Amino acid sequence: MLSTAQIKQFWTEGVVVVNAALNRDQLGPLCRQHQQWIDQSRQHLGPFGEMLDGRPRFDVEPVHCAERPALRRVSSPEEISKEYFDLVFERGPLIDAVVDLLGQNIRFHHAKLNSKLPNSGTVVKWHQDFPFDPHSNDDCVTAMLFLDDIDSEIGPARVVPGSHRGQLHSLWQDGVFTGAVADSVAADCERQAVECLGDAGSLCLMHTRTLHASSANLTDRTRSLFIATLTAADAVPLAPNAVPSIHAGRIAHGQEPGRIRSIELQVDTPEIPKGASFFSQQATLPKGDQ
Repeated sequence: MLSTAQIKQFWTEGVVVVNAALNRDQLGPLCRQHQQWIDQSRQHLGPFGEMLDGRPRFDVEPVHCAERPALRRVSSPEEISKEYFDLVFERGPLIDAVVDLLGQNIRFHHAKLNSKLPNSGTVVKWHQDFPFDPHSNDDCVTAMLFLDDIDSEIGPARVVPGSHRGQLHSLWQDGVFTGAVADSVAADCERQAVECLGDAGSLCLMHTRTLHASSANLTDRTRSLFIATLTAADAVPLAPNAVPSIHAGRIAHGQEPGRIRSIELQVDTPEIPKGASFFSQQATLPKGDQ
């Protein structure tokens, strides 16, 4: 699936975008399912549905309404949709790409569908995924499938190349788990940020230690990503899963290794959000492009 150059780029920069991983026909069922969830959200005034731990499965912006729906997250879509289940548990471009990076034995951790609907206010502040989901080793990948064309105007993911080889930053600020790095770290990230752009069907593979963020979508177009965290099968979670699923921990490719591999690391204990998603945690910080 991946070329030697793409694999090298991932391990050097902590991110690589694979163009045309899925074609428009393959995307069609995924986009139609997503639209059904958006239409369903029009019937609700706030977060709705239920995850395995009782928190809402569907998260919406505070400005959400029937006339202008602002569904911003579907947690664990693989639990309720065959199309999304197949993305992570059937052989295909997403799994093949992760196998090329991490080896034959791959474990599923969690998945979600994040959206920035037209003129919605969702901002993702600078953070690393690994401190949300620490494991015994860091062979962990965040795979992001673009369901829409993503350009500079639509609120793309922005990353700091090479930051996966640096320190693990705290997501606690002044005793509060904000899900974002300190302002001083964020300011440094802004100076080094690179955008992850591509047409619908592109696949962005990001190391979970890579610093990243995204700004608001101020266009009249939708920006949606299917996001799955997958790990080497010998990486064991060190904290509860903030996006629980009946499939969490399931082997997505290969077989159980029968061993645990650990590396030396220190990371602050994460906190499960009380609301539908981590957006409520990041809302504890002032809004901005961090």
